[in-house]
Amino acid sequence: MNLYTPLARLFPTRAAPKNPQRIVLVLPCCIGDVVLATATLQALRRCYPDAHITWAVGSWSKAAVEHHDLLDEVLDTGESALPAATLAGLWRFVRQLRAGRYDLMVSLVRSPLMSLAALLSGIPHRAGLDSAGRGFGYTVRTPVDPDVPRHEAEVYLDVPRALGLNTDGCRANVPVREMDSRSIQAKLGAIGAYIVLNPAGGRNPGMVLDVKRYPPPSLAELGARLAQRLNAAVVLVGGPVDEALVRSAQESLPMPATAFVGTLSFGEIAALAHHARLYIGNDTGLTHLAAAAGAKTVMILGPSDPVRYAPFAPNAIALWKPTALHQRGVTAGSPLSWDWSRDGISVDEAEAQITAWLELTAPSG
Repeated sequence: MNLYTPLARLFPTRAAPKNPQRIVLVLPCCIGDVVLATATLQALRRCYPDAHITWAVGSWSKAAVEHHDLLDEVLDTGESALPAATLAGLWRFVRQLRAGRYDLMVSLVRSPLMSLAALLSGIPHRAGLDSAGRGFGYTVRTPVDPDVPRHEAEVYLDVPRALGLNTDGCRANVPVREMDSRSIQAKLGAIGAYIVLNPAGGRNPGMVLDVKRYPPPSLAELGARLAQRLNAAVVLVGGPVDEALVRSAQESLPMPATAFVGTLSFGEIAALAHHARLYIGNDTGLTHLAAAAGAKTVMILGPSDPVRYAPFAPNAIALWKPTALHQRGVTAGSPLSWDWSRDGISVDEAEAQITAWLELTAPSG
């Protein structure tokens, strides 16, 4: 028994609602998690086609889903990774939930503070993840065992499953808008076929884990080999704080490359990846975004487990050299002794796996 077990006994569960009209999906942070949770959004929309669905999402991550065609509205929960982390934040978030007059809350957050916010929200039906009793505030509780490695998207999908919804075939999905495709084509100019390299990642409001980044010179060498094989140009992409990483990769390339650093919207990045011959990036939100946008995507993982964090999309692969990691994933931190040259996948190994995958997935005829 832990602190939350008596609380769970105090508050009753109840059957899932039959036909909710106003649904709020709650996952504020972070970009990769939010993109993975679009599989849950897909399940909700498929099973509740006429419902009004709002996503309660943080300011950092909302751009990844604010134009999603399965969504009716975005509720900005602020800059914090967990809007209920402080007393003021908790009350502000509860007021936001009450104002929405929702009849179903779907929470993909494991925190007991989010469970408390749900309890105080007045929403009659509240479905959410219940890790070690932390889901005491939900009326439909989905057990989570943090010691059993499972893909995050599958853990999220357990919540609609607990509501009795069919989740077959639900995958991470981000629509690519025509306006963003036109914008990217204009910015690329005369560039024809291209591959995208993203050396960034490892930082968001909930975590700083720079060791997740494949060394930029290694990424550049891998990208150069594949660009030559595919007869394609190289395009580098990064966020506003990634200039040094992008410059390091660019200077390591044996050919000129176009770089976009902090100048593209999320929609434009999705379009850039979607139209590329190949996208290569780290275990980071933008790589999940690329895969969800339908890009042929390669994710390079280091001190993070592909069982939990690989792209949740059909046209993507995860490259990883098996190594000992904490069974609770990156939330427990990375191995202090991690070294990419010793523990990570080499450029030669990565090239061989990507080449075999490209040949296997190449169109016949």
